[in-house]
This record gives sequence, structure tokens and C-alpha cells, in this order.
Amino acid sequence: MRQNISSGTKWEPIVGYSRAVKVGNFVAVSGTTATGPDGAIVGVGDAYAQTVQTIRNIEAALKQAGGTLNDVIRTRIFVTNIAEWEKVGRAHGEFFGAIRPATAMLQISSLISPEMLVEIEADAVIQT
Repeated sequence: MRQNISSGTKWEPIVGYSRAVKVGNFVAVSGTTATGPDGAIVGVGDAYAQTVQTIRNIEAALKQAGGTLNDVIRTRIFVTNIAEWEKVGRAHGEFFGAIRPATAMLQISSLISPEMLVEIEADAVIQT
């Protein structure tokens, strides 16, 4: 059975995606950025703060799917400036240091908004 999980953003129906999709006990969380509840970017100019907010947004999607960050088996981190890797890595480690999912960090040329510095995808297997 498939469950589409929405964050409620206006972009989901326009682009045709879900914040996360759960099939069985597997959850794929779409690329997630540091948007706050009001839709504005949290931590403009601060890669660490954006990473923290992004992971909190992933956590919220997983909660809707019945999971937690402890269920994450893989993250993919996209950054617009790889020179900021330590700030991004430190924030990622604060959430995932004990969980230790497989991960990758890649520099990309840009995200959908120039204020966005970080986007993260996550895959999880919810323990039953």
C-alpha cells in the first residue's frame, strides 16, 4: 500500500511530487530544504542553520509516516558551496552521529531559490 505524505506547500501539486512516499515500511523523503512553517527560508546565508531546519523538516515527514530519524538508512546532501561542508556535516552529525546512515555530499550549481544553500533527501526503513 502506498501513502503519499504532503508538507502542504503550494509546489507539490504544481510539480507533481510528495514530501515523502511510504510503501510498506520503506519511506523515501524528497529533496527537502530549510523552509519554515510560513514558507520562508530559515537561516538565510547560514549553511549550518539551514541544515538543521532541513533535517527537522525531514523528521516531520518521517513522523507523518510513522517513523523517526532513527529509521533513516541513507541521506543525500546537496550543497551550493562545498567549502561549507564542515558546517553542513556538523549539523548532519548532530542528528545522525549515532544512527550513521549511508550518505553522500555533492556540490551543485544552484537550488530553486538563491537563498537555499542545502537540500537533503532521505530514505528510511521503519522498524516494525
